[in-house]
Amino acid sequence: MPGMDTASTGNGLAAAKGGYRMMSAATTLPTDEAAVYRFTITGPDGKPVTDFAVDQTKRMHFYAIRSDLTGFQHLHPTMAADGTWTAPLAALRPGPWRLYASFTPDSGSGEGEDLVLSRTVKVPGTAKATTLPKVSGTTTVDGYTVAVKGDLMAGMAHELTASLTKDGKPVTDLQPYLDTYAHLTAFHQGDTAFAHLHPETRVDGDHGGPALSFHAVFAQSGDWRLFLQFRTGGKLHTAAITLHVG
Repeated sequence: MPGMDTASTGNGLAAAKGGYRMMSAATTLPTDEAAVYRFTITGPDGKPVTDFAVDQTKRMHFYAIRSDLTGFQHLHPTMAADGTWTAPLAALRPGPWRLYASFTPDSGSGEGEDLVLSRTVKVPGTAKATTLPKVSGTTTVDGYTVAVKGDLMAGMAHELTASLTKDGKPVTDLQPYLDTYAHLTAFHQGDTAFAHLHPETRVDGDHGGPALSFHAVFAQSGDWRLFLQFRTGGKLHTAAITLHVG
């Protein structure tokens, strides 16, 4: 269905699914400094997968989130000929982190299936948790105000809309980002379950907005932290907002 990643009906918390496994020797990453995380995806035959379909211009989408739902990073790692992926991470604060690989095999038994696998790592040091911001329908980032609406129920498809304004005026100059006008990722408070959603709005040049519609499916009830990424003037913005799913 346009606007919905089929992986969004899962929670992304497993390292293996359908015979595919996310493998990495790393269990820790350095504190407060840039680092690289290397991993492979093995298939049902136990061998590294090297054939991936392109999804939103990339063969692999990679996410990092701290257990308190801070420190969000969305990267596009590079793959070596042997199937080893390298993700360049910005500095990480101390604490437990979960790292997600979102991909679609382009051959084999899982061909065409959208998968999200994840592994955890620890970053040494004193971990000070940040309290999740209260549920709110609006947030601001870089001078933009983002308002999100939707009557969301766990396990059910609903429309979610995001509207953008700046200085009280509707934003109409959104630029395409990964073949869409906005990229939306969400994580569940408590277990960091994953949901990945895309706007249904058709891309038409550098004048997207002010409203974006999403086909939203959240696997669990509770509070979710949403990260909306959009581009204007060649700059990528990331707005974070907390929503409740009934």
